[in-house]
Amino acid sequence: MKVISLFSGAGGLDLGFKKSGFEISWANEYDKSIWDTFKANFKETYLDTRSIVNISSDEVPDNIIGIVGGPPCQSWSEAGAGRGFDDKRGQVFFDYIRILRDKQPLFFLAENVSGMLSIRHKNAFNEILNQFSEAGYSVSYKLLNANDFNVPEDRVRVIFVGFRNDLNKKYIFPDPQNYKPTLRDSIWDLRDTAVGMKNGDTHGESLSIPNHEFLLGGFSSIYMSRNRVRSWDEPSFTIQAGARHAPLHPQAPKMKLVDKNKRIFVEGQEHLYRRLSVRECARIQTFPDNFIFKYKNISDGYKMIGNAVAVNFASALATSIKNQLL
Repeated sequence: MKVISLFSGAGGLDLGFKKSGFEISWANEYDKSIWDTFKANFKETYLDTRSIVNISSDEVPDNIIGIVGGPPCQSWSEAGAGRGFDDKRGQVFFDYIRILRDKQPLFFLAENVSGMLSIRHKNAFNEILNQFSEAGYSVSYKLLNANDFNVPEDRVRVIFVGFRNDLNKKYIFPDPQNYKPTLRDSIWDLRDTAVGMKNGDTHGESLSIPNHEFLLGGFSSIYMSRNRVRSWDEPSFTIQAGARHAPLHPQAPKMKLVDKNKRIFVEGQEHLYRRLSVRECARIQTFPDNFIFKYKNISDGYKMIGNAVAVNFASALATSIKNQLL
């Protein structure tokens, strides 16, 4: 069951599909800060490092049953400018569809942020659906929370899955799982061992627990405008790609509201407030501890994990696709 991966990043989606019995035979990632991590953890996968716009379809393997990937989400983010197809990063969604149309695998899966469903992107969203349909696929899409699929994190994403029309199948999304993991389930054992690190520095793999380092430094007024602490018995806030936006560790009490859009750390407890470490973020995104992130700048570690699809979430989707195809 060979599939190819586009916009692979660090490989969260790839690892989830691999766990469910698929083989990632070929992958594409243009960000050079990610290459070493992907190659170290997917030794059996060929990684094409060119921009997808420069890859012709005949250079992509033929003997595949699926295409998976998460085209860049910044163009659709509710927190960003939200320029959609007016941003070159949004336009590469069409390159995903171009390769899908030309290779005609049995299925595809694409992942993106919830902002794609906002009113301002309605026309662009409908255009994506139309192009998937014109490529020859019956498409299902749904907004899902990874916490419903064995991930200790509130992470809401829109998922597209399409089956090739000649299969006469319509993909049905899996039901949410009853068990909702928490921060206690995920990172309790790491609570006293993290190492602080300034931006631009790293201990990385030399630590006794690889990547278990957190970014030191101040917090912006935007960051301090709302609570950034979830308790041990809650799921994490969404892990983001920006190191300075990492959630705070659950050892600290929740931040105190003192004015509209202004919170402070609880007096006398300031020492408890620290960002989650790179390894803690990886655990929350359900990467195994033997998945080592390679970087020279700690910010790149946070970026790779924050941009990834949570592994267990990917695996749940992959298993449901496999069960419906076979």
